[in-house]
Amino acid sequence: MAEESVFLGFLEEAEHWQLHSRQFPSKVGGKPAWLSQLEIPTISELTCEKCKLPTVFLLQVYAPIPGHDISFHRTIFVFCCKTPDCYLPNDSRCLKAFRSQLPRRNNFYPFDPPSDEPSETDLDPCLLSSGIKLCKLCGCPGQKTCSRCHAVSYCSKEHQTIDWKLCHKTECCKQGPSKAVPSTYLFPESELVTEPEDQQKDSTETVEEEQNDPECSTLADGLAETELEDMAMHETQDSKVFQKFKQRISPEPHQVLRYCRGGSPLWVSSKHVPTEKDIPNCACGSKRIFEFQVMPQLLNNLKVDSPDASIDWGTLAVYTCADSCNRGEEYPTEFIWKQDVTGEQM
Repeated sequence: MAEESVFLGFLEEAEHWQLHSRQFPSKVGGKPAWLSQLEIPTISELTCEKCKLPTVFLLQVYAPIPGHDISFHRTIFVFCCKTPDCYLPNDSRCLKAFRSQLPRRNNFYPFDPPSDEPSETDLDPCLLSSGIKLCKLCGCPGQKTCSRCHAVSYCSKEHQTIDWKLCHKTECCKQGPSKAVPSTYLFPESELVTEPEDQQKDSTETVEEEQNDPECSTLADGLAETELEDMAMHETQDSKVFQKFKQRISPEPHQVLRYCRGGSPLWVSSKHVPTEKDIPNCACGSKRIFEFQVMPQLLNNLKVDSPDASIDWGTLAVYTCADSCNRGEEYPTEFIWKQDVTGEQM
């Protein structure tokens, strides 16, 4: 079978209104731009299976399936825990993935493509058109309200406490709109744009530029020349896979996502690679197939570095229903496989 086309994802700045739901964005950080305005994942579905705290929106990929009417609009959402201790090696229980899709004629969006100009409705919504209230802090469904002003909603006691300390303590019961959520809690927001991977591109010049660019951080950063020579002298199967990974991404070192529905991930290690039986079937009974992977380079943009501990991954491979089954306005869960870099690679 011929190798499937791979599309690379990069981060770009965008106006805030361009990343709202009616624009069908692919994006990283900020609040989720929900597709279906109903049946949004509940706080229990969004809870980290390790620490039991709410996960935070990481990214979403707008990925309609051509010729598949029920998937005319289709978005995959990824959430992650912000607790570093939950990031055990090759353990994906701190991650969540959901799929939402709608036909072109639906209850929420016009039949025609969205305008490329902002409108009066392009505000930071805490109330969806369906009537669902959203958490002021994270943008997920909020079942709790502030007991004093009753003006804002929260998904959990933990997020209400955080927002109280950040800003709501000073604005509670006052007239006027609430302040925007400080970026210290949400991940920095950027548009996620894609372009086809050019495998014929000569990587020599790119690698040289990467080595001379102090802001360009890849998995090879920090390796001394002697260490690289030692790796070449004592190359293991694991290091061969790692070298292949670095060589493949070197022409475009700033890529944060690789999209190839039905293809194969680019693994960082020969260890902890899933077999077919490791990928659970969709709830509809269909197999799940690989759709995209989140690259470690994204961590550089999330501003999560800490002198003590930080969230981390080698790569996150997202698998979705091969049939993209029709679940109406629901958000069915999908599957994430987390693979980390092994000690012998570093």
